[in-house]
Amino acid sequence: MTSLRLAALAALAISLAPALGAQGHAVSSPDGRTVVTLALRDGRLTWAVARDGHPVVTPSRLGFTFRNAPPLGAGMRVADSARASGDETFALPWGEVARVRDQHNELRVKMVETAPAAREFWVAVRVFDDGLGLRYELPAQPNLADFEIMDELTEFAMAEDMKAWWIPANVPTNDRQEMLYASGPISKLTLVHTPLTLQGTGGLQVVIHEANLVDYAGMYLAGSSESRTLRTSLTRWKDGSAVKGRTPFVTPWRTLQLADAPEQLAPSLLTLKLNPPSRLADAPWIRPMKYDGIWWGMHLNVVTWSSGARHGATTGNARRYIDFAAANGLGGTLVEGWNTGWDGNWLVTGGSFSFTQAYPDYDLADVARYAKEKGVGLIVHNETATFVDNYERQLDSAYALYERLGVHAIKTGYVGDTANPGGHDHQGQYMVRHHRRVIETAATHGIAVVMHEPIKDTGERRTWPNMLSREGARGQEYNAWGGEGGNPPEHETILFFTRLLAGPMDYTPGIFNVLLTRSETNRARTPEEARPRSTLARQLALYVVLYSPVQMAADLIENYANQPAFQFIRDVAVDWDTTRVLHGRIGDDVVVARKAKGKDAWFVGAITDEQARTVEVPLDFLPPGRRYVAEVYADGPRANWRDNPLPITISRQPVTSATRLRIAMAAGGGQAIRIVPAR
Repeated sequence: MTSLRLAALAALAISLAPALGAQGHAVSSPDGRTVVTLALRDGRLTWAVARDGHPVVTPSRLGFTFRNAPPLGAGMRVADSARASGDETFALPWGEVARVRDQHNELRVKMVETAPAAREFWVAVRVFDDGLGLRYELPAQPNLADFEIMDELTEFAMAEDMKAWWIPANVPTNDRQEMLYASGPISKLTLVHTPLTLQGTGGLQVVIHEANLVDYAGMYLAGSSESRTLRTSLTRWKDGSAVKGRTPFVTPWRTLQLADAPEQLAPSLLTLKLNPPSRLADAPWIRPMKYDGIWWGMHLNVVTWSSGARHGATTGNARRYIDFAAANGLGGTLVEGWNTGWDGNWLVTGGSFSFTQAYPDYDLADVARYAKEKGVGLIVHNETATFVDNYERQLDSAYALYERLGVHAIKTGYVGDTANPGGHDHQGQYMVRHHRRVIETAATHGIAVVMHEPIKDTGERRTWPNMLSREGARGQEYNAWGGEGGNPPEHETILFFTRLLAGPMDYTPGIFNVLLTRSETNRARTPEEARPRSTLARQLALYVVLYSPVQMAADLIENYANQPAFQFIRDVAVDWDTTRVLHGRIGDDVVVARKAKGKDAWFVGAITDEQARTVEVPLDFLPPGRRYVAEVYADGPRANWRDNPLPITISRQPVTSATRLRIAMAAGGGQAIRIVPAR
């Protein structure tokens, strides 16, 4: 960008301030394209965002309402302001990229009430080339000490009625975010989860989310009928309040990610830049890995979590899965249903779960020892059924036991709509505090966490890199259940541009028996019923498309026998030096290339929706002048997700940086590619 253009945009920011209030303050991104303005309008502080001189967020409300105290945000004056800038690069111990550049400009404005109480707060805005963060800072003060926030008044008055991809919030069973995405204009939204991905008519992409959610309520976005304004809606304690706190206090960052095309949305690193640096200086026990496990069989009703004749988590069965992991270069084995408490309706009696006592047919110490001998990490499952008080009572003793046994990874679960006891919101401050306690306690015992039915991801993996991955969306298990059916082929093409922008997802790909035979399910299945709506090649591609540092070979291990396509799962990396989105249209298709960390090997994943598609992508990310071989796992002749999902063609072809690769995908299909140096 030329210096003349930068100067023009800076002049625009200054000219906007008087129009928005006599005390306007503006700050721009390092490249000058994005300008955020804080200004007084009739005694109320507002914020606005422009990009390339065009409004994105028009002047929008800020402030709070409290229990038993007047609202804070009206009748204000600007008392002080401060500016700063930063430019550093930090390394990630694991991730979609190896290093992240944090270059930003920051503006902080101090607001004081003109009323006798003279309460005060700061608004901080940090602007990057790829977006921005805004948060409140409440200093210690006599008139605002202990408080209960009832509502945060932050609004996003969008300049355009952009198209949104969304899932509803605060409805039964969906505080866990496990619903299919819908799309439509902002003006038709009611109450939705974040990240919320928006697309303008001119190509602008906007993602609204939050960062560094520590001791606060999770944020929903509430629409207004026939309006383009989105309002912050906080989740609740049982008593109706949203946030209980004491000054000094800071809120999470409200984030806007900005891009010119869908391909520029990923990898999304904005929330990482708005979280504190790692608290774990040396943690070799944190290991990205692929794993198998006793899990899919329960969803197929082949085995059970509960005890009895069909109990899945037996010592012998665990050893069988560990042997498979060791033989195929997988780093871990997950065992679910090993601990007492699963019998009966555990959704009601989940307060009786033990996280140290195993069923008689499962020897936890023996399985842990056997896994260690085989070079496989045992992943211990802790389902809480949201009886979090029961879990917290056992955290220290359970984690100490796992540490003694050499277990360095757990999978937690929170199947339930509200926290017990108390009935607090699944995404509320009560649960935010609980999840942070779990992460920090696990770190003290050398344990990494994979979280299901989680609190949303807001970038805390930078501070606590033992927070490896989480669910937080409709995953693979929905493809095994009856009733509402499986995930449609477009689902993962939407997830990539929505949920995955928050952070890694434990989607659990790799189902080879996509038809789910009668012998496994005790029932016939049709294409309209629940099963993976996917070709075999697409299941391979998901390892590259849907990022997680832990990726499961999720099928029953017997379904991998004599399957040449399983070689891709053996080969594919889970930790990356860099990521490039080569092509993408939300809800249609996506093509992603990732370079394995520390290796001269690239992997490409491509998936499409229910339409067959062919795209050409350049391989200009390869070093020029060098020869490579692409190992291609493609949909076979006449393959399609509905009635012929299994055909797969495995081939090799020479490629260089000058190659334009033609990727043909069947309906509901995909393609997985490994690119390595030619010999």
